Amino acid sequence: MALEPVALTVTEITRRIKHSLESSFSSVVVQGEISNFKRHTSGHIYFTLKDDAAQMSAVVWRSRAPMLSFQPEDGMKVVVTGRVTVYEVRGTYQVDVSSIRPIGIGELQMAFEYLKRKLASEGLFDPEHKKRLPEYPERIGIVTSPTGAALHDMLNILRRRFPAVEVILRPTLVQGSDAADDIEAAIRELNEVGGIDVIIVGRGGGSIEDLWA
Repeated sequence: MALEPVALTVTEITRRIKHSLESSFSSVVVQGEISNFKRHTSGHIYFTLKDDAAQMSAVVWRSRAPMLSFQPEDGMKVVVTGRVTVYEVRGTYQVDVSSIRPIGIGELQMAFEYLKRKLASEGLFDPEHKKRLPEYPERIGIVTSPTGAALHDMLNILRRRFPAVEVILRPTLVQGSDAADDIEAAIRELNEVGGIDVIIVGRGGGSIEDLWA
């Protein structure tokens, strides 16, 4: 006599699904188009990420929203990084977004203009914040890739113009999703070094996508 299958409660099966999905997709990178974009009064950001055949919900929590480098909009193609989470009460899943970046030349340009306006509104480009460059720097910090042609060019120019200058190199990533954080950390580290007159952040040429960091 066949045994009757054990019936699971809705809560039990939902929790099993939650455990399975969240453990299998604890770190995901998803590309899609934004729709139904909404910035809630709570500060959280909600939107749908879709392609031609499917869609999924996404959320940027209030604590991460200020770190966005651009203003997402409906119709914009993006790549999001995050993790899949399941909301048990409704039995739905979503991407808990940790970072988001636009893709395509148009989206990148829009993001750049948004960031430029944002920084300008904070007064970061105001003349009173600019420091006068020394005519003859004695110590220069360089933030760049240690293997790129840009470093070779910068060192050649410095040797010609300021042969006695001391150069301190802080190697860093100059391309990819981790480059911005690495560059920021490098600048902070060199700021802690005493006696540096100028910090140069540089890299060689490339496409707009390559230069986005």
